[in-house]
Amino acid sequence: MKTGATERVAQFRDQYWERGEPGRATPPALVAGLYKLWLLGLLLKLLGSSWDVAWHFKWLRDELAPPHVLNTVGTVIVVALTLFHTYTGYGADRRALRLMQWGTGIFLVALPIDLINHRINGLDITSWSGSHALLYLGTAIMLAGALRGWLALFPESRWRLPGLAALWFFFLENAWFPNQHQEYGVLEIASWDRGDPYAEPILLQFAADQIGRPVDRESIVQFSLPIPDWVYPVWGLVAAALVLVVARRTTGRRWAATAIAAGYVAYRCLIWPLLAGADFPLSAVPVFLVLIGLAVDAAHLGRVPAPVAAVLGSAAVTGLGYGGIWVQQSLDAAPPILHTSAAVTFAVLAALWLGGDAVLRRRRAVPAHPARAGATPR
Repeated sequence: MKTGATERVAQFRDQYWERGEPGRATPPALVAGLYKLWLLGLLLKLLGSSWDVAWHFKWLRDELAPPHVLNTVGTVIVVALTLFHTYTGYGADRRALRLMQWGTGIFLVALPIDLINHRINGLDITSWSGSHALLYLGTAIMLAGALRGWLALFPESRWRLPGLAALWFFFLENAWFPNQHQEYGVLEIASWDRGDPYAEPILLQFAADQIGRPVDRESIVQFSLPIPDWVYPVWGLVAAALVLVVARRTTGRRWAATAIAAGYVAYRCLIWPLLAGADFPLSAVPVFLVLIGLAVDAAHLGRVPAPVAAVLGSAAVTGLGYGGIWVQQSLDAAPPILHTSAAVTFAVLAALWLGGDAVLRRRRAVPAHPARAGATPR
């Protein structure tokens, strides 16, 4: 006799598992259910990846490590959802589906590349490797697809705004993720200096052997902070600010950027004691990101022309970001940075912010096709 769960799966299959074109009419309840599953899959990926960073600052790599398994479960859910959207056409318009497909495809291609990279090069703890960059890129593109689908199709309900904010939270976390290498690395060095290193001896020896040195402070620094000091602020502040600008505009809420940045900081603070309780390495938490959210929101409050707002917003992000990192270094811990890189951060952020606004204005200036004018976006 079939169980209740089996019967529900069979009923769902019979009702919805049929070939269809992207953007087909989808019952609101089905849309809501599909995108809640997206949130679940992304949450499992988040938890797995957060645990994974700490794991790799303690032990040698293990493909079957618990954080990898947890991440894999989330990935399986996301892949299954993409396949469902692709085959049935339910719950995604053509553009959202293409983003989901490309993002998932890049992510799946990056997985074996990353495994091969580790087999060839041994320990590759840095978050900044080429194979890891492909994983972040694939995740970002699939998240863009989920965001597009949520904005276009998710029904009006108490879930719509919180779910949209959650997707932007995941997007911010993915963009910031490589910077966690420096945030863990600076405390790894501090643990060595205390005489109680986080990393197990086998990992320290392996890392030292890779650069042909004994296990000493220099090998620990090379293992923990192999990235130039300008990377952390330039990448982190530019990427975070741009994500928060788009998040602020798509949510349409006054303090959305601040709330999303604060949510990410709160998440990092929450997992900190959990990792400590399980005897995993700890990281510096980028509390200064809240200031970046405030700067982005403030840039959208006034009635100054958009180009002026972009320049002032970029200046505020740069000043508050570098200042916030310096304060955090003084009061607690933060990765080392090259302060003269602030000029690059400001120039790159302002150029991208202004360029994005210019593209948006041009798109708005193009008249709609007569057949599509006034039509609801598919």
